[in-house]
Amino acid sequence: MLGFFVTTLVTALSILVVDLAVPGVGIATFPAALAAAVSLGVVNGSVKPVLKLLSLPVTFLTLGAFSLIVNGFCFWLASVVVPGFTVHGLLAFILGPIVLSAVSTFIMGYFTKNDVESKLAGVGSRFNLNQAQGDRIDSGIDSVREQNKLESTELS
Repeated sequence: MLGFFVTTLVTALSILVVDLAVPGVGIATFPAALAAAVSLGVVNGSVKPVLKLLSLPVTFLTLGAFSLIVNGFCFWLASVVVPGFTVHGLLAFILGPIVLSAVSTFIMGYFTKNDVESKLAGVGSRFNLNQAQGDRIDSGIDSVREQNKLESTELS
């Protein structure tokens, strides 16, 4: 559940950046950006898979370039549903989702990097414990090898 809220917040922040960077994309307020993020998630989860399936032959013929149109349409469709979020013009239609994806990836990468570092903070002490247990295992393997040598010499 926390992941949903973080993803929604990151998408909302990314939409605000798209508003600044891409002419033709407008967002009125931060609550509108949050609503746009939720709307974009719903559209990308429900409408986009159907559109991708229906446009698969055209996407294949254009070597994947038509997927930019599908992404733009989903971006525009989310703006139709949310008051205070507008997408006007071909540049906003095509470039908006690209910038949104790049900014979201950058921000999520930042949060993910910091989260991984915090999770791995205590690994060193755990590794030392495992190393000590590993030494006991190695000594046990050595004793088994010695027993195998003795048995092989007895059989010969």
